[in-house]
Amino acid sequence: MSTLSPARRGSAISGLGHALPHRIVTNAELEAKLDTDDTWIVARTGIAERRILDGEVLLDLAITAASRALRRAELTAAQIDLIVVATMTAPDRCPSLAARLGAALGVSAPAVFDLNAACAGFSHALAVADHAITCGAAGHALVVGADAMSDVLDWSDRTTAILMADGAGAVVVSATDRPGIAPVVWGSDPALADLITISAPDHRFRQQGPSVFRWAITRAQHVARAALERAGTTAADLVGFVPHQANLRIITAVADQLGIPHERTAREVAVLGNASAATIPLALSRLVERGEIAAGPVLLLGFGGGFSYSGQVVQLRAASAA
Repeated sequence: MSTLSPARRGSAISGLGHALPHRIVTNAELEAKLDTDDTWIVARTGIAERRILDGEVLLDLAITAASRALRRAELTAAQIDLIVVATMTAPDRCPSLAARLGAALGVSAPAVFDLNAACAGFSHALAVADHAITCGAAGHALVVGADAMSDVLDWSDRTTAILMADGAGAVVVSATDRPGIAPVVWGSDPALADLITISAPDHRFRQQGPSVFRWAITRAQHVARAALERAGTTAADLVGFVPHQANLRIITAVADQLGIPHERTAREVAVLGNASAATIPLALSRLVERGEIAAGPVLLLGFGGGFSYSGQVVQLRAASAA
């Protein structure tokens, strides 16, 4: 099995964690409110249920996910010197969700900021943390993907209300002599920037679903292949594939294009829905927790608003399980 090159100082994931709202919204519940039904939703998205905040706030989920990741990394909050939160639904413009998270955890003097690359946000944030550690600007970083899409949904729009969800996932990234995070492949397609929006005057989430779907099933595979090449590995070497959990049809199509078996591919969207920047760390943490992904190389792949995309291979180690 191929491993990431040890030729440079690098970073690796040392802990994983996740958190979900308690409330489960089934397709049957949506049937009562929208012109839709379970058969239609499952056929087009693969989603049977999703998690929605009810009495909680997004910061609650971020705290829980981050705390679990710290425990698995066997670190205290005092050892973290960088916090990056990937989100497009932070409740405030200032202070950042990262700043509120650092204060809640009791981190003494971290660099803190939010990063908005929509559904590609987590893999962007992971790359930023890797870069900071590689250049010596940080020793341990907390990277969180957290979104409360229910706060920005138009619940009368069946094309988006059936898809989106809330959640948080976190990883601790630590300096290592043997790199565990391969170079990122990232970019955007400016011509498609308005396919996904949360904009004035009502700041509701909207997307041009068919166009997003076409991009994903035709171009996402090329980002994934480039990420594998930069990592010096192949699809056959992977112990897992964790793409953004947007739609089960997209996930299956991309896995088939890459030749990755479905049993090695995250399919958490069926029970969690699409929680934007949270989907990748959520799925990764849950799969590791259940023992469905073991130590070894895992391909992460994000795409979404902006129109941003990113991907990288991470080398999971046995001790990082959530």
